[in-house]
Amino acid sequence: MKPGRPVAVICHGGWILIEAGAVRGRRITSWPSMATDFRNAGAEWVDEQLVVCTNGPFNLISSRQPDDLPAFCAELVSQVEKA
Repeated sequence: MKPGRPVAVICHGGWILIEAGAVRGRRITSWPSMATDFRNAGAEWVDEQLVVCTNGPFNLISSRQPDDLPAFCAELVSQVEKA
């Protein structure tokens, strides 16, 4: 999680970020059953197809589920190209 580099998670992948202490003060989405875990870790959890949080040293891209993959993949490619 280097400054200026994108970090992307989808579905339950956000548990890795919770364990790394990387979600406090960040806006994020995930599979709905993880909402409480994110809130307890200090994140603002929202139920949206795609969230790009630029509040922090790296851009955090998150999506909820496989149905969100088209938006997730397009944003991830865009962010990687910028980095």
